[in-house]
Amino acid sequence: MPIDATRPYDESNIFARILRGELPCSKVYEDEHVLAFNDIRPLAPTHVLVIPKGAYVSWDDFSARGSDEEIAAFVRAVGRIAREQGLVAPGYRLLANIGEAAGQEVPHLHVHIFAGRGLGPMLAG
Repeated sequence: MPIDATRPYDESNIFARILRGELPCSKVYEDEHVLAFNDIRPLAPTHVLVIPKGAYVSWDDFSARGSDEEIAAFVRAVGRIAREQGLVAPGYRLLANIGEAAGQEVPHLHVHIFAGRGLGPMLAG
């Protein structure tokens, strides 16, 4: 179910539970500020979720409240994962859904990295 990105952070969301170690994940990358893991319901051969470790609901929330170090680490992690997964030459897509109208399902900022096959047009219909 989509969420309202203007609501307060929900500590019971699935990504918060993964960050606390309450739920497992197939880790792809981790540093002080970022965790990346394979999506449990992949929509492409490569489907990685990249999340900041801080309690941020959306991109606008993160850009307003995140430290320069957190923001830089997040952006750099996305590029590093793409390089390490061998996605740069064949190409990959980044997607961040923010808020109900965009279909955000988990109220924790996250970026999807998709790759491994032709992905078609950016938006359908």
